[in-house]
Amino acid sequence: MPLDHRLTPEHEELRRTVEEFAHDVVAPKIGDFYERHEFPYEIIREMGRMGLFGLPFPEEYGGMGGDYLALGIALEELARVDSSVAITLEAGVSLGAMPVFRFGTEEQKREWLPKLCSGEMLGAFGLTEPDCGSDAGGTRTTAVRDGDEWVINGSKCFITNSGTDITGLVTVTAVTGRKEDGRPLISSIIVPSGTPGFTVAAPYSKVGWNASDTRELAFSDVRVPAANLLGEEGRGYAQFLRILDEGRIAISALATGLAQGCVDESVKYAKERHAFGRPIGDNQAIQFKIADMELRAHMARVGWRDAASRLVHGEPFKKEAALAKLYSSTVAVDNAREGTQIFGGYGFMNEYPVARMWRDSKILEIGEGTSEVQRMLIARELGLPS
Repeated sequence: MPLDHRLTPEHEELRRTVEEFAHDVVAPKIGDFYERHEFPYEIIREMGRMGLFGLPFPEEYGGMGGDYLALGIALEELARVDSSVAITLEAGVSLGAMPVFRFGTEEQKREWLPKLCSGEMLGAFGLTEPDCGSDAGGTRTTAVRDGDEWVINGSKCFITNSGTDITGLVTVTAVTGRKEDGRPLISSIIVPSGTPGFTVAAPYSKVGWNASDTRELAFSDVRVPAANLLGEEGRGYAQFLRILDEGRIAISALATGLAQGCVDESVKYAKERHAFGRPIGDNQAIQFKIADMELRAHMARVGWRDAASRLVHGEPFKKEAALAKLYSSTVAVDNAREGTQIFGGYGFMNEYPVARMWRDSKILEIGEGTSEVQRMLIARELGLPS
């Protein structure tokens, strides 16, 4: 069945609302936060008041009753202006709240989702470890059952939203046993912020996403109630694969927004910047460069909306999500490079958004599955040997 990627009136209204917010509220302020490596609490609170953190969740849990397409639309519009606020939303929804919604008990949903949907609280997803990287099956963090509690030991790295003043929980993957063949049983466990033994390191010094929160986590005999198990014991690996499949659509929407933001800034600059007595946009070389940038951004949008539509309609979407993530992240890097080139020396100055976009783009080829992992997934979905 052909997928119609035209937006409904409701989705278009959301797009316009977030576009206006991004330009009127985020754009004037975010550069200062970025240079100070400071988390923009007031901007995030306002996003919460707008309902952005609750977009794909049912109203009964404090959500907006929307869908994953709505989330992608919001992420794209935010990332056209800044990726730090966009990744805060993406991680808060697809990695922080979505595991609770997809796999949590009714009690867990009612305890955590209302605050996560309102943006009053942020959640994080503790998957990556220092010695594992993309090999999530090599998880070394352990959780041992001791009566009515889990005792967790280990560490996680590169965890977004894990150490802000409003972070309320981290869902941690941990080995809780072994299968008969010796392979680990990986489970997901909710660890509330402030739990004794749960240590959050200082923020990383990063190349980009400087106004977002990313930290290393350590767990030393951390005790949480047995009821904090998320879903079935031993199903954590399958759970996070599903979460990552969905998250790749969200990251693709964010990457598309960055790519489109590079077009926006380049068109504006090409009209204003004069060289040799005329706007540089009069030069066909610049026109063709920007046309290619627009082509890439447009096709990336088609890709993530296709994957999102399949997800919304209950159709298989794993391959399409990997395709969208692979292509859009490549496009983001390409457009950021070309946009910086159009700006020339000014593109190397942090006062211009394209410099920030250039710094922010590379991580999109790494986070939530590297480009190499996406190619592996695509080949596997095509029936090639894994």
